[in-house]
Amino acid sequence: MTAEPAVRSRIRTPDQRLRVFVSSTLQELAAERNAARRAIERLSAAPVMFELGARPHPPRSLYRAYLEQSDIFVGIYWERYGWIAPGETVSGLEDEYDLAPTEMPKLMYFKETKGERDPGLVRLLDRIRNDDTAAYKHFRDAKELARLLVSDLAVLLAERFDDSRSPAHRTRSESSEHPETPPSTATALPDPLTRLFGREQAIRHLGNLLAAPEVRLVTLIGPGGIGKTRLAIEAARTFADRFGDGVLFVPLAPIDGAGQVPNAIAQALGVPDTGDAPLDRKLVVSLHTRQLLLILDNFEHVVDAASLISRLLGEAPRLKLLVTSRVLLHLAPERAYEVPPLQLPDASTAAWEPGRSFTPSVELFIERARSVKPDFEVNAENVAAVEDIVARLEGVPLAIELAAARVRLLPPRALLGKLDRQLAVLVGARRDAPSRQQAVRSTIEWSTRLLSDEERALLWRVGVFAGRFSLEAVDAIGDPSIDVLTVLEGLVDASLVRQYERNGRTYLQLLTTVREYALERLEAEGLLSELEDAHAHHYADWGQRMGHHLVGPRQRETLLALSDERDNILSALRHLLAAGDWDTAAQLVYRLYVYWWIDGLLGEVGERMTMLLQTGQPMSNRSRAIAMWMSSFSGLFQPGGKSPISGLAETAELFAQVGDRTGERFALVALGVEYATTDPPDLDRATAAMEQALDGAAEGGADSWDVWARAFALVSLGRLELAQRNLPRSVELFREGLRLSEEIQDDFALTFPLYHLGWANLWDGDVPGAAGLMERQLELTLRLGHSQGVAYALESFLGVAAGLGDIETAGLLNGAAVALRERFAVFDPQDGIFRLGVVEKIRRGAGRERFDAAVEQGRRLTVDQAVAIAREVAVAAQRAQADP
Repeated sequence: MTAEPAVRSRIRTPDQRLRVFVSSTLQELAAERNAARRAIERLSAAPVMFELGARPHPPRSLYRAYLEQSDIFVGIYWERYGWIAPGETVSGLEDEYDLAPTEMPKLMYFKETKGERDPGLVRLLDRIRNDDTAAYKHFRDAKELARLLVSDLAVLLAERFDDSRSPAHRTRSESSEHPETPPSTATALPDPLTRLFGREQAIRHLGNLLAAPEVRLVTLIGPGGIGKTRLAIEAARTFADRFGDGVLFVPLAPIDGAGQVPNAIAQALGVPDTGDAPLDRKLVVSLHTRQLLLILDNFEHVVDAASLISRLLGEAPRLKLLVTSRVLLHLAPERAYEVPPLQLPDASTAAWEPGRSFTPSVELFIERARSVKPDFEVNAENVAAVEDIVARLEGVPLAIELAAARVRLLPPRALLGKLDRQLAVLVGARRDAPSRQQAVRSTIEWSTRLLSDEERALLWRVGVFAGRFSLEAVDAIGDPSIDVLTVLEGLVDASLVRQYERNGRTYLQLLTTVREYALERLEAEGLLSELEDAHAHHYADWGQRMGHHLVGPRQRETLLALSDERDNILSALRHLLAAGDWDTAAQLVYRLYVYWWIDGLLGEVGERMTMLLQTGQPMSNRSRAIAMWMSSFSGLFQPGGKSPISGLAETAELFAQVGDRTGERFALVALGVEYATTDPPDLDRATAAMEQALDGAAEGGADSWDVWARAFALVSLGRLELAQRNLPRSVELFREGLRLSEEIQDDFALTFPLYHLGWANLWDGDVPGAAGLMERQLELTLRLGHSQGVAYALESFLGVAAGLGDIETAGLLNGAAVALRERFAVFDPQDGIFRLGVVEKIRRGAGRERFDAAVEQGRRLTVDQAVAIAREVAVAAQRAQADP
């Protein structure tokens, strides 16, 4: 670049607000630039955009001056690279990116294209992807860009505020070059959205109960809205250090019945349902040695699962359970604690005194009122009305929150008058309900009567969502004639809908009690079936669209989005199956195959496909092929189970008949695996099936999904060759699988050839080469959050440590890998085939006692500690290469 004279005077925006510099081409992204401007202004920030300035300076000086005075850099890119000025080597677009200070946060957005990008832009986007200081996402249109930008800026501002407030609280990922490891202990609790008032005595009581060795099960009971969940979370947070393996929260409200409780617990524990054993058995294996507090929230609608709770308590002696429910479980070890309402103000005739203390029920009202009306104060004129309101609502927290949310429009005295008139009518209609239950229910009804017609209609509609849901999902099931975002803001202000950020996206959620009421209203209005259909088909369409990005460079962000909406996806799948929409259900299952695998849901989905086949109902050949494949695949690793060979062979034929070569490849690979693991193994047929899976490779422009299937087939065949000690052939196959996985930029696909190439190098005596491959596999696995893959990686480094002659470190890693497999209850005997060979060789040598002692130490390592040791082994291997 040519030298530029210094800019003497700064060019400032008119105010001192946070400045967001927007970089993009102009004409092709005009709509997106307008959307970005509106999104930035919505957060009361100032958009800094190149075309806004008068131009007394050369263009480069102009945008350099703007950049110097900006706080955040936003880049928006589509197909054009932009104009390159005479004498320059890059366009203004790339120059803006180059001039952005390194420490400036960068949010980059790539618009999807079906055309071709300019070569210069392709090069620039590659630079951005490799820039550790930039975060990038893809988007489809201006509307989606606006949503992403609002969400990302809000999260970024919150993080910056937290950092400036307490630097010591920065996350590990901000200070480390490595991806974060999975949690070492299961200390996973929801972040509370409000302060807790008046529960000190209850928490002390729960602490005493949980500390007693004979107490294994504590049930918090009470009506909806009394604060059971909030109390359980706070008690668990307070006493978490008493449990060596942490505390874990399991939300049960999103599931439909008792049969899904094992799946919910498994998801929270990180136990993958791979179909290799019954899930309740896997839970016992995962929990049997752990000192853990498990919180099961909203158990009242799944009380038939109490037998599972009894079994877990019986077979996991160090496990304790804290359950929230409206009814008792009626198990022998159960200790019940009835959650009381918040303390009410005493009747008093004393004169008002500024600065007086309030009871917890009044404190809660004040806090919630200030969240919607920041200048709200209790004074001599309104204190009596406030105290009467909380007394009228009997100290029930949810009822108080809903009432206080109306203070923005109704002063306390007017609010009290409306409450007195409306609640008398509403409660009088249900004399048979317990008093506090009446208070919650009636307050919800009263709150919804104060809504506009549009707000009320949308509240009923969002009742169909299970768990959290996105703005896009609300758009899909909402009335197209209304401004959904504006109406939602009204519901959030009324405390009927909760909003929060997760993984850079905005999500919403209904409290269980509010959702129950919304569903009742939908059913009463005859709209429930229609909305359930709309919900299911939205998630089917969305899931299939997301499935296209599960393979390739957008894999990680796609996995996060799918995981965040897991409850709704599974709910949609159940509804489609119940409605007999086999084709839509099967296609959803097929497109999300990689997600089911990584998120540990293959077993559950395979079971549903088995149930579909058992109905005997007619369906298309394609749907039958998908159902048979998923059903057979989930049974591949169940020892002693019925052989799926005939089913897999038929599945391959059905996929071939409907012209789905990718599906046929997957079925043939699974068939080969089954032949190889029969007793005795039929290696000839196994090899033939896998080689058939590789036939007919598409050349040039092949679908990424098919390339993924072919890469998987190559690795599977290479594994078979390696087991037969045909090292050169296996290496050839692994390398080709690696090449294809690199071609489609798929992190999960890459882990398979990297893992196997690493072991092949070890067998060939190339320890440093093996360490480099295995380290890359480890980092990719951590990036994906695939805990089962971490166990594979630790086993790999056991082999590297053994190759370096470090018996103690090999023992530590072996112990950590075994403990991790137990924690995740992974039973597949093939998974340990490489590790067991190394272990047996060590234990036949002179270092057996040292190795065994280290194994016991390794079992006590946290995941963080074990991963750190693996990284140290990788460094040691590289040093050994440099200094033989």
